Amino acid sequence: MKKILFSFNELKATFWFVPVLIIVLSILLATGTVILDEFVSLPQDGLGRFFFVNSAASARSILTTISGAMIGVAGTVFSVTLVALTLASSQFGPRLIKNFMYVRLNQVVLGSYVATYLYCLLVLNAIKGSDSFTFIPSISILLAIAAAFVNIILLIVFIHNIAISIQADKVISDVSDIMSNQIKRLFPTEIGDETNKDFSGSVDQLKENCSFVSPILSPKNGYLQYIDTETLLEIVSSHNGLFELNFRPGDHLVEDIEVGKLYSIEEIDEKVLERLQRQFVVGKTKNAQQDIEFSIHQMVEIAARALSPGVNDPYTAIACIDNLKAMLCKLTQVNFPSKYRVDEEKNLRIIAETFDFNGLLSASFNQIRQFSAGSPAVIIRLMEALITINKFTEKEDYKRNIAHHAQMVLNVGKDTIKEASDLNDLLERSKSIL
Repeated sequence: MKKILFSFNELKATFWFVPVLIIVLSILLATGTVILDEFVSLPQDGLGRFFFVNSAASARSILTTISGAMIGVAGTVFSVTLVALTLASSQFGPRLIKNFMYVRLNQVVLGSYVATYLYCLLVLNAIKGSDSFTFIPSISILLAIAAAFVNIILLIVFIHNIAISIQADKVISDVSDIMSNQIKRLFPTEIGDETNKDFSGSVDQLKENCSFVSPILSPKNGYLQYIDTETLLEIVSSHNGLFELNFRPGDHLVEDIEVGKLYSIEEIDEKVLERLQRQFVVGKTKNAQQDIEFSIHQMVEIAARALSPGVNDPYTAIACIDNLKAMLCKLTQVNFPSKYRVDEEKNLRIIAETFDFNGLLSASFNQIRQFSAGSPAVIIRLMEALITINKFTEKEDYKRNIAHHAQMVLNVGKDTIKEASDLNDLLERSKSIL
């Protein structure tokens, strides 16, 4: 079931799914309103003459005008979207394009204009005006006028949204929100001892008790996007086995590389091994479904580009550091999942590759530190961020790793900061953590 939800979420994230869905709905709506017009007689006097068309020529003129305008604006919307994607790619990095495509408003606007165009064509085709028979779908035409009015408002909202969506602060804020949601989803419990083993016996002993070892190979080249752990646990438990994973979501796989090993007492049927292999989704690109490092790398890429000599924008880099700091402060308070997965009887079934705090800390600050050489403001902000994170953590191994990163930041400062006052500021701050 989770694998199906993953596939559906990926489908919703595509740029075409929502527009196509709106277009299909517009076809059904056009059909339904034309049928309704056949059975409903509308008043043509009083207020009715201001809202309902009573001439076939006028009806055709209205629908032709609306349809022509909608398809023209749809082309403009598509062009503006491409310009925004191009600017985002050049300024923040190509991996940020996917975030812009996820914006539901862009999908709705494009789908709305194309759907209105198609709706008008279908209603226009239903109009009949002759001496022997006249049919004017007044309700359908009124709905087309209403859709045109809504689309005008949507265009204004769309232009406003595009204008703010390519601003650095907005992009950084959006990535930060994604990271916060990932933390809530992937690390739902508060801090605890994630190293505890909730099973009897040692891992080596459990492996030795198994007579057969079956490798599970990657079906193709690509990035491991998703692992259906619930189904994987169910399959392994039903065959009284133990599965050891060699990779985690976000890792790159080569075709036929060993993703994991299944240890079992009895020989496992080939069909079962194929079913196990299907629990791993391998794609051409990374995604954020189970990979928190994906969003961290997006934030780091924004900072790295801001620190490049051609851009030289330390304020954007500082904003990225501040948001990474907030995320890491949250991670000091969560319970990282154990690498050991047990079934309902507390039997060890899966040994997984998992994320840990020290790895995420390195992913967040290593490259920014490397690119920050020669920028005192960024180096000092890195030190301040590490000091804040250190205040939130209570685990000694976390503190040791934070101090190690602080020492590396201090070394960069000593090597590259030429102004004595700036270096003294850095040294003064480092005393609270080193």
